[in-house]
Amino acid sequence: MYPIETASVNTLIIYFAHTPSVKVSALIANAAEKIKQQLPAVTDLIPAYTSLLVCYDLLKIDAAQLRLQLEQILQNLELDSLPANSGKLLEIPVYYSTETGIDLLPLAKAKNLSVEEVIALHCGQEYRVAAIGFAPGFAYLGDLPEALAQARHSTPRLSVPAGSVAIANRQTAVYPLTSPGGWHLIGRTTTAMFDRSLPSLCPVKMGDRVRFYSISKEQFLDQGGQLKQEAV
Repeated sequence: MYPIETASVNTLIIYFAHTPSVKVSALIANAAEKIKQQLPAVTDLIPAYTSLLVCYDLLKIDAAQLRLQLEQILQNLELDSLPANSGKLLEIPVYYSTETGIDLLPLAKAKNLSVEEVIALHCGQEYRVAAIGFAPGFAYLGDLPEALAQARHSTPRLSVPAGSVAIANRQTAVYPLTSPGGWHLIGRTTTAMFDRSLPSLCPVKMGDRVRFYSISKEQFLDQGGQLKQEAV
């Protein structure tokens, strides 16, 4: 059984594992969906890498009752098998190049790979949304192939253009807004990861899937891509 602890007067927190993984993220997403469907007294669910914060209405249920209901859901959850294709799939076009990804060539050299091999590895699998944070719409995606794993820059850049596709350790992400950042930049996309018209402000949620695919410079520009922005 997954431990459930009191976090505050109207929140409980469920711990699913000690270390994060794609499997754990998918499990948390599955649990959140079932809790949302079955427990109307729950007002909000906040997933993290290995835990799920459950916020509830004190006028509708108390902590002891909620704990029992959560335990029932979690017991059944362990019997569920999570399909590999569960969660929405978002396909993201990327213009991989040295003019949009300042770290593409240095990364390839550091990993003893060609630029083409780096691109093929990055595009060669689906990723799970493990968490959303740091900035609105910043989705942490894993697991990156071990062959591409690289520690963050020791000194973050002051400005990373919105849409930059980046990697750090065993994760990859798209910068939703222009912001400071220490990840390795390998390309850029026109896909908006921060959208004020969406209720969640982001086109994906925890447990969804993402796949990247390579496009040409011409396609990138046709989609409204900008080359004048540079990472500094």
